[in-house]
Amino acid sequence: MEILIKPILTEKMSVQGDKLNRYGFIVNCKANKLQIKTAVEQMYGVVVTDVNTMNYMGKVKSRYTKTGMLVGRTNNTKKAIVTLKSGDKIDFYSNI
Repeated sequence: MEILIKPILTEKMSVQGDKLNRYGFIVNCKANKLQIKTAVEQMYGVVVTDVNTMNYMGKVKSRYTKTGMLVGRTNNTKKAIVTLKSGDKIDFYSNI
């Protein structure tokens, strides 16, 4: 099971990364806080002090097409906000 799916690269999260040393990730919905902590520590080589998680339910979406109205829903997601030890940093743009 892959724990970390992708990092959250928004303006709000980059401000939190600079000021509060927090970074956001989209994670697997079944992952718990301990699994998220170990996955971040192994992947980036940092020390994690705190993990906060948020579950988001998928939205119902509909659109009109030639054949009629299509109704579906987006996937459920889980976000994790990870606080690092002071002095540690994660640079998402280093391997581009």
